[in-house]
Amino acid sequence: MTSTVEAEETPPESNSFQVDLRGLVDLLSHHLYSSPRVYVRELLQNAVDAVTARRAVHPDARIRIRLSAAAGAVSIEDSGIGLTADEVHTLLATIGRSSKRGGEHGLESARREFLGQFGIGLLACFVVAREIRVVTRSARTPEAPPVEWLARDDGSYTVRVLPDEARPEPGTTVRLEPRPGAAEWLEPGRVEELARDFGSLLPYDIVFADGSGAERPVTDRPALWDREYPTPAARRVALAGHCSRLFGFTPLDTIDLDLPVAGVRGVAYVLPEPTSPAHRAGHRAYLKGMLLTDRADNLLPEWAFFVRAVVDTDSLRPTASRENLYDDETLAAVRDALGNAVRGWLTELAAGDPGRLAAFLDVHHLGVKSLARHDPELFGLMLPWLPFETSDGQVALEEFAAAHGRIHFTRTVEEFRQIAPIAAAHGLGVVNAGYTYDADLLALLPSVRPGVTVTELDAGAVTERLDPVPTETELALTPFLAAARTRLDPYGCDVALRAFQPVTVPALYLDDRQARHERDRSTARENADSLWSDILGSLRGSAPRARLVLNHNNPLIRRIAALPDPELTGTAVESLYGQALLMAQRPLRPADTTLLNRAFLGLLEWATHPAPSAASQEDQK
Repeated sequence: MTSTVEAEETPPESNSFQVDLRGLVDLLSHHLYSSPRVYVRELLQNAVDAVTARRAVHPDARIRIRLSAAAGAVSIEDSGIGLTADEVHTLLATIGRSSKRGGEHGLESARREFLGQFGIGLLACFVVAREIRVVTRSARTPEAPPVEWLARDDGSYTVRVLPDEARPEPGTTVRLEPRPGAAEWLEPGRVEELARDFGSLLPYDIVFADGSGAERPVTDRPALWDREYPTPAARRVALAGHCSRLFGFTPLDTIDLDLPVAGVRGVAYVLPEPTSPAHRAGHRAYLKGMLLTDRADNLLPEWAFFVRAVVDTDSLRPTASRENLYDDETLAAVRDALGNAVRGWLTELAAGDPGRLAAFLDVHHLGVKSLARHDPELFGLMLPWLPFETSDGQVALEEFAAAHGRIHFTRTVEEFRQIAPIAAAHGLGVVNAGYTYDADLLALLPSVRPGVTVTELDAGAVTERLDPVPTETELALTPFLAAARTRLDPYGCDVALRAFQPVTVPALYLDDRQARHERDRSTARENADSLWSDILGSLRGSAPRARLVLNHNNPLIRRIAALPDPELTGTAVESLYGQALLMAQRPLRPADTTLLNRAFLGLLEWATHPAPSAASQEDQK
């Protein structure tokens, strides 16, 4: 009998993650944060959160935050909640652990007011510091002595208890010694500039002191949009100056953004010059008074590319780097609400200040068209002012619709440019829908203005508006027209004779969507193998073909029609077809390219061929 010895299971060994602080600093400075400048934000953030926690425990405590830069070092002192020795070990040296989470210290009621939530804390200051020294004393445990936490960028830190006189009052002082190559970030002028940029709207008074000992305020509250002004004009001037300082332009107008339910307050400045819809606007977002980012491109809807916004919020979430807004359902709802505020501003202008609206649309009609595509009510409201390029010139669409009950449109700018002079001369209402959003708005027009008909321009509609030639003239030209139709039939093009203006246009190439579809089908058939050629051939329908309309008012057409040489007449007709095709900017098929080359060489041959002498003509007789 064989016995089996079973191996005993080894209990799992518990280990802790090890963090390489140098690697963390590299991660923070090169990947998480866009610039070393954020270290000032981290210092201010920790100080503000500390005094917020102190207020929750001692509402009557005297609050003070003092930032200073001198002798190559930066320090910040606050009269906040402070820490005990145990808390220093737990909170300052543990990545991912934040005193602002949960209710560990009975501060759950104040947690919503904290700025920091991610537990990176002072370690982020290693992007500019080689050494961080923290001296702190707890306000929750006043009998506990002050503690010093000294950390270096090699990953080591020490903690020691200090005598009471080292810090008699609760609070914290943080001092940074610069890393090699980072001293510029700790210069007094740079520190003060960054402190004002990040902290001007923070809810507590913060002062800055340089080497001279003089103190200057960092905070500047309330925000300009929340201040009282003697007149609306004075408010506009103040906000215009604010916009000029922040964004470098004087706004065309200012839109108040006030969402009390979402905890969002601010302004949107209307750009004084047009900008591309593809340009992602950089909005300035504050979180509880701390600047989060000046490049928030997801704060407003994409169609609102004609404004730059500045908002302060206490409801939106930051990303882990605290340099942008986290795109979640809350931000989506706020974005829609801010878009409604911009839309409401437009509605008020349309109802009460048409002059300002017209000035705005002169610059930003593209943005309004983008919005109106999805908002029929706004589209109807804007119709008297929205400009479109038409055969009557640049006019408002409602005015154009009143003049032309039936509106035709072209899908490309090139097609419009070709047909516009002829349409204007013969009373045909054509709109250029080749620009961004215009085709969508034209499709929406009948729903907001019943009775208006909108159709795509086709060859038949144009031809019907052109003047017919007298019957006897057309009968006399029947042989010429028959020869022209025979010559162009292989290219899927018919020929018509009309008299139209301007007289300088000898021929006009007209087609519509169905004709272009048939043209593409024919091209595909020519390039396909026998099987696909038969299949595509069977799909040929009765779609109208393209049409070359010859202008009988043009002297060149009359001379070509009178040519006695049939071959020369055919070459001339092919040249007219090629020139009209190029003017319409239609893509050339291989057959069209061959025709153009043949017609060009044929005309050169005819022009350079010596005329027969009188004797040779007599001999031929």
